[in-house]
Amino acid sequence: MTYPKLDAILTRFREIEQEMSLPEVATDPIRIQSLGKEHASLQDAASAYGAYLDAQHEAEEVEVLLSDTTEPEMREVVKEELQELKARVEELDAGLKRFLVETDPNDTKDVIVEIRAGTGGEEASLFAADLYRMYSRYAQRQNWNTEVIDSTLSGAKGFKEVVFEVKGGNVFGRLKFERGVHRVQRVPATESQGRIHTSAATVAVLPEVEEVDIEVNPDEIRTDIFHSGGAGGQNVNKVATAVRLTHTPTGIVAVCQDERSQLKNRVKAMAVLRARLFDVKMREQTDKIEKDRRSQVGSGDRSEKIRTYNFPQDRVTDHRIGQSFHNLEGMLDGEMDDLIDALTAFAEETAAAAV
Repeated sequence: MTYPKLDAILTRFREIEQEMSLPEVATDPIRIQSLGKEHASLQDAASAYGAYLDAQHEAEEVEVLLSDTTEPEMREVVKEELQELKARVEELDAGLKRFLVETDPNDTKDVIVEIRAGTGGEEASLFAADLYRMYSRYAQRQNWNTEVIDSTLSGAKGFKEVVFEVKGGNVFGRLKFERGVHRVQRVPATESQGRIHTSAATVAVLPEVEEVDIEVNPDEIRTDIFHSGGAGGQNVNKVATAVRLTHTPTGIVAVCQDERSQLKNRVKAMAVLRARLFDVKMREQTDKIEKDRRSQVGSGDRSEKIRTYNFPQDRVTDHRIGQSFHNLEGMLDGEMDDLIDALTAFAEETAAAAV
């Protein structure tokens, strides 16, 4: 049995390998990067299907051998081998089901992550800073690059909000399950009586899009230039470099003030604006749009949690899959693979069951 969808994936995978070996492609950084991302996104499915086809072909050859064999003892040996191969084909076939599910075309995209302190005052801002560090450390472990676009500090050295981009391979595919309200339960450093407080922060993960993915009319963008309140030394007091872009039809705003160059800030702010507009467009197409992007991050209220970080019990619980993980400190230091793998497997199993 063959699968047309997987045949197409395997064919495209091999075409990419041939194309990447061409001298004119190997010397084109943009083209080779694009092909590399596509190659990586197809590799698991192509490898699994290739192994399935090889096992199937081998089983067919052994069946022919069995039909040509008349000697009783040899027939028993060949029969046993054929049974093992058929069992192997069935096992590989069962593993292909998850690749038959439609994949998210945004999985290979880079992302813009927005973290905002929710319910809980200063403790919530400290938790937002913890989440930022968790994703930054995870990105380092994945050899991804991160760069802050905009941030607002709190008085307690936390973040009221922080917006940053993450670039690498299959970034959205790995981080998309982080969208929602994260809740923390712990004793704050400012708590003198040892009482456990509950706070929350919201996380939004937006696929970063190119100009060709969404059209933005320049006439519909208002640009404001102002003095940065972030890093930059004396320069921030002398030159207005921070950029605020407002999309007038929707009221969506994007700000960047982390670069010393006004031009660089504008480029980054534009990337954020496109990502937010693309997010709205996608949710409109799936009938899930809610005003002020609540469908992704909610209101920041503790009751809308997707995950709880419980410090007294050294436990991280993801409520969508009903699974808990220990080594909370390791998780906040970027050891997130087990959690993300579990969420990915759950999503794939759920989608495969509907096929």
